[in-house]
Amino acid sequence: MADNDNHNVEPNGDISRPVVDDNAHPPQHEKARHKGIYLLPNLFTTGAMFAGFYAILAGMDGKFEAASIAIFVAMIFDGLDGTVARMTNTSSEFGVQYDSLSDMVSFGVAPAVVAFSWILNEVGKIGWAAAFIYASCAALRLARFNTQVDTVDKRYFIGIASPTAAALVAGMVWSSYDVEPTTQLALVAALVTALSGLLMVSNFRYHSLKGIDLKGKVPFVVIFAIVMALIIVTIDPPRILFLLALLYSLSAPVMWVWHKVRPAKA
Repeated sequence: MADNDNHNVEPNGDISRPVVDDNAHPPQHEKARHKGIYLLPNLFTTGAMFAGFYAILAGMDGKFEAASIAIFVAMIFDGLDGTVARMTNTSSEFGVQYDSLSDMVSFGVAPAVVAFSWILNEVGKIGWAAAFIYASCAALRLARFNTQVDTVDKRYFIGIASPTAAALVAGMVWSSYDVEPTTQLALVAALVTALSGLLMVSNFRYHSLKGIDLKGKVPFVVIFAIVMALIIVTIDPPRILFLLALLYSLSAPVMWVWHKVRPAKA
């Protein structure tokens, strides 16, 4: 008897077409990430990591203003690498992993080291515990993000994004580095640093900006609002950036409390 070679044999002896398994190939509309290494987006990722590495060295050297600015520069490069990759269709698995490692340096280790070098060392074990909470939560947040990147709603972040948490800590350092260090200030800094880390691993949902179409048309008022926002930031960059990061960080917990309390009043 001949072997079955994946053909159906009709009762009248005719051989039908080969059996095709619809699940053997992925749908055409699903786009897999490329396996190659693209230069342009990874250059921006490298720039972000360089800025984070510089922030660590500057913080250890007592240059807290330069260190804080470097973290914000890393945020700009980090935002550009993903945007460039999507706009030029150069996303790759290598780029995803490289970006996560860069984020750990720039937004996980750098803010913790800078904050500890600035004032957290004044309160001993409380200070290094707060710094470690932040760094470890950043690592956990990035690991969770990588495992959920293809399954979660792109409009939201689960837990605050690591660049925003870094902006909160760096903004705090930048706006207060020239203030006379006290134990009370050190304890407040430790609390802000630890809470920033815990927000990264929380289940609060934060609105994401990834859904914005940078190539699409926008009303004139949008451009006007962006220009006005930039002007406001230039008035007092450290304090305004810290305030913006603080408001965004608190937005999800406040909305969660609001939704919990409002039904009780109804």
